[in-house]
Amino acid sequence: MAPKWYPVIDIPACVECGTCVDFCPHDVYDKQKSPVPVVANPDGCIDHCHGCQKKCPAGAISYVGDAGDYLNAAPACCCTVEPETPKGRPLLIEYLYLDLDTCDRCIGTDAVLDEVVAVLRPALELAGYAVEYQKREMSTPQLAEQYHFLSSPTILVNGQDIFGAVQESNCGCCGEIAGADVDCRVFEYGGKTYEVPTKEMLANAILKSLNVQPTCTCGTYVLPENLKRFYEGKARKSENNLSCGCGCFCCE
Repeated sequence: MAPKWYPVIDIPACVECGTCVDFCPHDVYDKQKSPVPVVANPDGCIDHCHGCQKKCPAGAISYVGDAGDYLNAAPACCCTVEPETPKGRPLLIEYLYLDLDTCDRCIGTDAVLDEVVAVLRPALELAGYAVEYQKREMSTPQLAEQYHFLSSPTILVNGQDIFGAVQESNCGCCGEIAGADVDCRVFEYGGKTYEVPTKEMLANAILKSLNVQPTCTCGTYVLPENLKRFYEGKARKSENNLSCGCGCFCCE
């Protein structure tokens, strides 16, 4: 990855419509100079974000920096769809979770999603998509911040949460891990609530997401109190475990 990534304006081609200035949520452009696109804050640009380039009606925007292996990098900006590769249109499916050892919801959703991706992948590739499937444990608050993680488990398609609004209920498994009350995600479908989504639910949500216009969620992120309790409790129990010879937390 290049150390810098920011837009460069082709002045002769630019029509000075101000579209890029209005679109950019990261204050890369000097809004006081609008509609003339003046790159005043290049460090504010997000690596691999092609948002203003996609919006430019004159095709007058390029970028300093190498696009690199964007499918294997953390999604830096979810407000754009990356350009087609030689293998097809990028389709990155990411599974974000807190625990695959104890949490029944994470373990169950993981198994169902594996099956759904295995079934959908051939059809999606036949339709021209380059499918990439990755699993990411949100093991630290820093990772949660990087992915704007709101609840476990979460499934993203090209950076977009396929279920949108988050609904939660108390999760005894994660509460046991943290030694505190922790809520995990539940899923609404057909008028019913599921702790582990069904194959039909996941398949429909993934396919539906292909036709949804991406929305930018790159703004300020605040770690939800629910996750804060989980991380703090898990760290506290881990510290206690290190000081307890029997490893059963009886010395807390």
